[in-house]
This record gives sequence, structure tokens and C-alpha cells, in this order.
Amino acid sequence: MAVGLAVASEGGERHNNGKITSFVILSCMMAAMGGVIFGYDIGISGLVASYFASSLTRAFGRKPSILVGGAAFLAGAALGGAAFNVYMLIFGRVLLGIGVGFANQSVPLYLSEMAPSRYRGAFSNGFQFCVGIGALSANIINYGTEKIKGGWGWRVSLALAAVPASILTVGALFLPETPNSLIQRGDSNEKAKSMLRRIRGTNDVEAEFEDLVKASAVSKTIDRPFRKITERRYRPQLVMAIAIPFFQQVTGINVIAFYAPILFRTIGLGESASLMSGVVTGIIGTGSTLISMLIVDKLGRRTLFIWGGVQMFVSQIMVGGIMGAKLGDHGGVSGGCAYLVIFLISVYVAGFGWSWGPLGWLVPSEIFPLEIRSAGQSITVAVSFFFTFIVAQTFLTMLCHFKSGIFFFFGAWVAIMSVFVYLLLPETKNVPIEQMDRVWREHWFWKGIVEDQYEACKKDDGGITTSSA
Repeated sequence: MAVGLAVASEGGERHNNGKITSFVILSCMMAAMGGVIFGYDIGISGLVASYFASSLTRAFGRKPSILVGGAAFLAGAALGGAAFNVYMLIFGRVLLGIGVGFANQSVPLYLSEMAPSRYRGAFSNGFQFCVGIGALSANIINYGTEKIKGGWGWRVSLALAAVPASILTVGALFLPETPNSLIQRGDSNEKAKSMLRRIRGTNDVEAEFEDLVKASAVSKTIDRPFRKITERRYRPQLVMAIAIPFFQQVTGINVIAFYAPILFRTIGLGESASLMSGVVTGIIGTGSTLISMLIVDKLGRRTLFIWGGVQMFVSQIMVGGIMGAKLGDHGGVSGGCAYLVIFLISVYVAGFGWSWGPLGWLVPSEIFPLEIRSAGQSITVAVSFFFTFIVAQTFLTMLCHFKSGIFFFFGAWVAIMSVFVYLLLPETKNVPIEQMDRVWREHWFWKGIVEDQYEACKKDDGGITTSSA
């Protein structure tokens, strides 16, 4: 049985004449700053904001949504840093969450649409790289502010979030809109083609432009994308929009992100040492994401997903075994075992950093056809926020009840998600974003679900289709 193999790249070859231009690099670097604010702060209000961000992104483009996200986060950081009562703190956190929701909805789409198909993985993984930088910055700042006497260090932590937010907000004013969005919103085709030539660095863009126009024609016939995405022909995309962010959260990574200092104190390290250990794992995670950027378009998404899953599974089982044998119900572990646990957690973080971390955002951003792209990304973000919230709220209770068994719990989920990828996720590397529907029609499982619907819709659309296969 051919499980999730890469599809032939005949249609994609026509799009591989684009170059990596300085224009697209600068644009994507600026947009990816949205990842920094996500890594710095995660708020439940982003769950709701992502829904409204979908409508804004579809109607007005990716750029305004990025701008709103940066501005909201900037306002939230300023309010939190200057807060003199709990109400200001709460409202500031709400604004931070809104900023994250808008940024997470629009930035991955922006990066996937701007990047050449051959390098889409590298550019899109820049989002997770910036998430890592944001989380690392927060850990370093927390380590520094913990030493401030007088109890006002938390103001510094909150206020410094304004730095990446300011960069994103100001930078968004100068960002170009993606050609996909320009065509979708009804701007002149010549303007969109001119932008496509500029970001690809070549005049030979007719094939890609033709696909964008066809995709836009289909998109303009859709009035209710959230209803449309529930149709049978979009079943694979809907499943991935829910399953991938769910699996990303039940890897247990946010257990490390939220509670690394608690975990390290549990195994016997002091408070400052625990915070520094969080900084070290942050550096490892960011470095491994950089590696992922360099290899994802060569090795493919499935390879990184599966081998990253193996790395995380093995390290989690070993950590659970060591802590179960050495920690017991009370007290710490010996120095040697404590450092072994830190090493294994670092191995786990590295595995996440080059697999489920970046790919959990990359794959959903590249699999949706234009007509449901904003809605699909909104679902991905909402699911991610929801399960981030659930894991964060239940972790301490789970830790008290499961003790070392919590690592076996998350390890089991890693095993399940690795099998899921092996069986149900086709390879998407080097496939032009507006031809992505063909990977489902050639997949051993999904083709039986989408093929009949595809042919029927092709007739209904009068021959209009987003595929050139």
C-alpha cells in the first residue's frame, strides 16, 4: 500500500522558475515577526479573535490583518506594563490575545502565498522560528527580572512585549499584499501580475498567474466559507485543520513552555537554575527550528514529522521512566539524574523544534484552496488556542495525579500522531499552493472521498478548477 507518498511534480515544474528575491525575503521576515509576539504571549482571547480575523483577511487582505494584530498587541503590552489595577491587567491580556489571534491567522497564510513553491517550507517555518525567538526572549527576560528587587520586574516583562509588536506594526505599513489576495479582492489583474513578477524576480510568471486567477474565480463563488469547508470535497483539509493543531498541543510542548521552571524545581534545581534551564531549552528549540528551515524543502514534511515524532517519543518515555524510578512521591533526584532529565528534555525540545513545531503551522497554511483558505486557517488557530488553554489549565492537576506518568501520557499521543501522519498526510513539498488539491486526489485514502465530489464540482463550476494537473 502506498501510504501518503509525494505526488508527481509535473504541474509544479512550471512554477519553479521563481527566484528568492531580496524583496520577498524582507517582506517575509517582517511578517514573521508575528511569530515573536505569539511566542512571547499566548492568550485565550485569540481563540475568538481568529474567527473575526478570518473575515478581515478574506475581505481586506493579509496585510490589514497583520497590522491589526500588531497594533492590538502593542496596546496590550503598553496597558499591561503600566497597569495599576487588576482590570487594566485583564484588559491588557485580552488585547495581547487579540493581537496573537490576528497575527496567527494571517502571517502563516502570508508567508505561504509569498514564498516560491520550492522554498515555501523554509519561508513558512520562519514563523515558528520567530515563535521560538519570542519564547526564548520571554525566558531570558523572566530570568533577568526575577532578580529585580521591589516586585516590579513583571512590568518589564509585559512592557518589553511592545518591542516586537512595534516592529510588526510599523513593518506592516510597508508590507506588499500577496498576489493571491489582490486577485481575490478584485484588484486589477495587471497589478497582481506586476506584484507576482516582483516577488518572483522574473517576468515568466504566466503559469502561476493563471492558477491564481482560476483559484480566485472559484473563490468568488463562495459566500460562506465556514459552511463550505464542511462539504465532502474539503474533508481532508478540515480533518487536518483540526487534527494537526490538536496533535501539536498534545505533544506536551506547552507543558515545557509554561511549566519548565516548575518541572526543573521538581527534580531538585533551585529557582534561578530552573529559569536558566528554560533559557537553555529555548535556545535548543530555536536552533532546531532553524535546521528545519534548511532541510524541510529537501526531505519533505512527512519525513520530519515522523522522525521528529520518534525522537520525542523515545525521550518522553525515558524521562518518565527515570522520574518514576528516582523521584517517587516526594523530594528530588540526584544531581546526575537531574541533568540527564534536562538532557532528555532538550532532546525532546529539539525533536519538536524541527518537526511538529514549525510543520504544525506550515502544513495547514499550504493545504487550503483559496476559497476556504482564511476559514481553514482560522479553524487551525482556534483549535490550537483551545487546546493550548486546556493543556495549560489541566497540567498541574494531571501532574499531581499522574506524576511521572504524565510523560507516558503525552508520549502515547506522540505515537498516535506519528501513525496518523504516516497513514493520512500526503507529501506537500514543492507542490504549488493553488494546485494542492491534487495531492488529496492521488492519496490512497482521501481519493475515495474527494474524487467524485471533485468531478461533480468541476462540472458545476463550468470547468473552472484550481488544478492544472
